[in-house]
Amino acid sequence: MANTPSAKKAARKIARRTATNKARRSRVRTFLRTVEEAIASGDKSAATEAFKAAQPEIMRAASKGVMHANTASRKVSRLNARIKAISA
Repeated sequence: MANTPSAKKAARKIARRTATNKARRSRVRTFLRTVEEAIASGDKSAATEAFKAAQPEIMRAASKGVMHANTASRKVSRLNARIKAISA
């Protein structure tokens, strides 16, 4: 347990950041799930709309440090490729 005042403050800050990051990660996963479901249903227009909503959210998570920038770019790229492959 934290003993010094600075350690106690650090523990409070960590708890706040953890809650914020958890909420952001959950939000990103929800957006990803909507895109995945649209792709699975084979509806290209719905998948495209869901992807347009999800892409900024994924990149925002990367800029905030919730996920690595390369991970976010990879997810966006792979989702986009899968959406393009629906019509083919």
